[in-house]
Amino acid sequence: MAKLLLFVAFCSITNCSRPAAPQVGAGPQPELKQAPPTPVAEKKEELGKPSWDPAWDRIVEESLPPELLSGRVARDVRPFCPRFNKLSEVDRRAYWAYFFQALAAAEAGLQPTTDVRHTEPEVAKRDTVTKRMVRSEGLLQLTYMDADRYGCDFDWNKDKELAEKDPAKTILQPKNNLICGVKILDNQLIEEGKPLLSRSSYWSTLQPGTASHRVFVKQMANVPEVCRLQTEAKRGKWNRADRLAASGVPAAGTK
Repeated sequence: MAKLLLFVAFCSITNCSRPAAPQVGAGPQPELKQAPPTPVAEKKEELGKPSWDPAWDRIVEESLPPELLSGRVARDVRPFCPRFNKLSEVDRRAYWAYFFQALAAAEAGLQPTTDVRHTEPEVAKRDTVTKRMVRSEGLLQLTYMDADRYGCDFDWNKDKELAEKDPAKTILQPKNNLICGVKILDNQLIEEGKPLLSRSSYWSTLQPGTASHRVFVKQMANVPEVCRLQTEAKRGKWNRADRLAASGVPAAGTK
């Protein structure tokens, strides 16, 4: 007992406590910037309806792999962000946050619980995970098959017990859905080396010549000002020629 009391007294003087374990992911976090609202977000805010949550910007910006912040994608994003190569990393992250907001606006009207069962022959296929006809779900209209294809955090075994539009479903949770979207785009641009606007893109909204692509281009009208060339920044909004160029359709009198 005397030895124990002596040890306790010694520790009270010399602080024998164990060193705190380092926290996982406690390294320096990237500087982030909120992206501007898309036209759909502006309209929803005017009407007092749920819109894009600024917290979703952070989810996108923190999940971006280094390749999507590098000069490797400058050519792909040039129609929407011609100054990408000149931007700081903070502004590049903000550009992608805006891009995914525009994609979610075109795909799901910014509603996290949106789901669609397609009937078109080219997309009406059986989901290899659910064993049911494919249903596109969430902000970016993704499927449970994407969990196998891209390593997305969707759990069908859990979700099949929930209601169709239950926000607790893993595929409908904005974080899971957006991070999966980043993985899909990274695969398209970096792994497969395909352009951003491609007829074989995962999303029809990124396929030039489609009606949904024209909807997406309209949602890119409020791209961060630092992305634009000086003359574009002065105008504040893109004109018709800008939008046509971004959609892959030449304006009248151009080649």
